[in-house]
Amino acid sequence: MGFDVGGDERARRRVSSPAQRWLSGLLAGTVAVAAVTGVLALVDPHVPAPHLLMLYLLVVMPVAIVWGIGLAVVIACVSALAYAYMFVSPLHSFQITNSWSLVALVVFLVTAVVVGQLAARLRLATQRSARLSEEQAALRRVATLVARSVPASEVFEAVTREVGLLCGADLARMEQFEEDGTATGVAAWSRGPAQLAVGTRLTLDGPSIARAVRYGDGPVRVESFAGAKGTIAREALEVGIRSSVGCPIVVGGHLWGVIAASRKSDELFPDDTESQLASFTELIVTAIENADSRAQLDASRARVVAAADEARRRLERDLHDGAQQRLISLALELRMAQDTVPEDLPELRADLGQVVDALSSALEELRQISRGLHPAILSEGGLGPGLRALVRRSAVPVDLRVDTGSRYPPPVEVAAYYVVSEAVTNTTRHAGASHVEVTVEQHDGTLLLCVRDDGVGGADPGRGSGLTGLRDRVEALGGAIGITSPAGDGTVIEVSLPVEQSAGRPS
Repeated sequence: MGFDVGGDERARRRVSSPAQRWLSGLLAGTVAVAAVTGVLALVDPHVPAPHLLMLYLLVVMPVAIVWGIGLAVVIACVSALAYAYMFVSPLHSFQITNSWSLVALVVFLVTAVVVGQLAARLRLATQRSARLSEEQAALRRVATLVARSVPASEVFEAVTREVGLLCGADLARMEQFEEDGTATGVAAWSRGPAQLAVGTRLTLDGPSIARAVRYGDGPVRVESFAGAKGTIAREALEVGIRSSVGCPIVVGGHLWGVIAASRKSDELFPDDTESQLASFTELIVTAIENADSRAQLDASRARVVAAADEARRRLERDLHDGAQQRLISLALELRMAQDTVPEDLPELRADLGQVVDALSSALEELRQISRGLHPAILSEGGLGPGLRALVRRSAVPVDLRVDTGSRYPPPVEVAAYYVVSEAVTNTTRHAGASHVEVTVEQHDGTLLLCVRDDGVGGADPGRGSGLTGLRDRVEALGGAIGITSPAGDGTVIEVSLPVEQSAGRPS
């Protein structure tokens, strides 16, 4: 990690800014006093100077409003001295002896103090209002993400960034506590190139916000890492952090993690920083709870799909090993009985032949039902052989391209098979298509399927068709399905299914 030179430069500007601002105010006030004095000198022959003395208030009041009481008092004194020097006898003397000069000085000073205090209160109220508006805007942005149920990681990144900007920090990080006593950075933000570690476990073996929160109670501060030892302290010194402030994140009554902001300058965080952090932790908790709820829902949907597939597989096996075998055996026995019928009983032979044919038709229908429940070839040979057997039975020509020979988890293979099966079936029944293209490929850790036909289009998953069931099955596995079906321009079904990174045996 490198040093943030830009952040150090901003720190130097923060330190030098008050002195520069005071000097600029002194210069502006002095110029204004000189201007008013020049105006008085021009009109003095016509209007007595004491009558125009209060014009200096036009200088004192703006200085009090813009630069504060201290500089306004200085300019008030400069105004009284300028008036005494130019217009009070003895001339060109800084003696403030007459009543007009003394009254003017008192009025100037009182005006400087009163106006300065009012302006200070107004500035403070304005700053608080602006800060509150910024905080509310930041909270609304994060709340919008939470309401949209975006992934928790996206919310963590947004919260960390908003916290860093709102607190005037140079760096910020959110950390999650682990059961082994360590903490893992889940999101980080920085104004410059220096970044805090994310995705690695950090031991709490030295002074740090995470350690103080883990073994303390409530918000904490670390005002200096100088001379400190430990994993996080070394990281802080490496990137130039001087001080940090943090707030615990409590989910369901248990300490989940911590959100922390850090500065690289000697300027400490304001006293209300902890309360600002706490307002964000409530949204973090909501995002975590939403993510947990979605994970539980997805797991529940996956269990339902897996249970249904297992029931289909068991029923297919029972039909194959039970009813189908009995029907095959019965058909063979009838065929043998038909062969033993005497030639002088042709009618009986014909009747037995009809029974055998009907039994063979029923057996084929049972095989079709069995394949619809769960194709045995899918379990035995994998996705490639299963899809090739499927398209061979299609009434519409299918161009199948399978660019993967790997085996995948059974739920993934079953989902991919039924996506193609439902798509081909819909094409045959409703699309009026003359050709179907099916492609299957693996990209990194995702199995990608695309089924495209040249039919009439207009497929609507919201009408309760089999496409709705496919969406439920795909999303239960953490996948995604997209259906494009403009009227008159065919239908395209694209599916992505997450799979294990390691390739299995070839199919």
